[in-house]
Amino acid sequence: MFSSLDLKKTLATLRPILWQALEQLRQFYRQVKDLTVQDKGGDPVTLADQQIDAFLRHALQEHFPASEFGYLTEETYTAGQSLSQPYVWIIDPLDGTSDFLQQTGEYAIHVALVREHRPCLAAVVWPEQEVIYTAIAGGGTYRETRHRSTRLQVQPPTPDQPLRVVMSRSHGGDRLEAFLSSLGSVQLMPMGSMGCKTASICQGDAHLYVSLAGRTAPKDWDLAAPDLIMQEAGGAFTYANGKLPHYNRTDVQHWEPLVVCHPALSRRVGDRLQAFLQENQGYSGK
Repeated sequence: MFSSLDLKKTLATLRPILWQALEQLRQFYRQVKDLTVQDKGGDPVTLADQQIDAFLRHALQEHFPASEFGYLTEETYTAGQSLSQPYVWIIDPLDGTSDFLQQTGEYAIHVALVREHRPCLAAVVWPEQEVIYTAIAGGGTYRETRHRSTRLQVQPPTPDQPLRVVMSRSHGGDRLEAFLSSLGSVQLMPMGSMGCKTASICQGDAHLYVSLAGRTAPKDWDLAAPDLIMQEAGGAFTYANGKLPHYNRTDVQHWEPLVVCHPALSRRVGDRLQAFLQENQGYSGK
């Protein structure tokens, strides 16, 4: 069964579930001031996170039973375990919870299907744009609205324009800003969800995203779906050393510096980032 899983049919099954989740999360967004916020290891968690997570798991399990498909989600993850099923759904029901609470509009839903530690199908839902970004390994990345679907292709920056860099509002710090300033003419663009950042690069609104882990690191559910969206749009989504991230390992944390951009830019930025961190004795990769 698993060797012949039809990814196009799988995406067709997933698509209406995603549109339902989009509508449900937008309803929560409009009632955000009434939501109770809990602290989960320094990160905020709301009823929206929990209910969208439950909705996605239950809806998917009607078609992809948990006896045959693994489910790794931010709200149900058990530390120190990897899942043994050949295919694993990795889900972030609400990426960018802080931006969701601040009502910047830059929050997203991430859903990825992983096989052999790499995503083979992915979706990033941007509710406030009413857009779903989808990708199948080898099949390209698409920006889908309710009425049309457009294939995306990452474009390199031109020499005469500043490098537009998306960066987190809540993670970053002086070390990252010092590195970015070393790249020359840079326009910083604060943005929320990792999915939103990646989508912005894919559709030409930005050129680059760099992640430096600090006290915490991105998790599988932060990266798996944006990873394939970027790769299938012809972009690079790698660690600074050029290696691809792997998912559904024993440790879901990704401590290595991350570079997301057009391939023509990726190697140069990655090499400079590694040199910068070594010079400043700030390399924290594991």
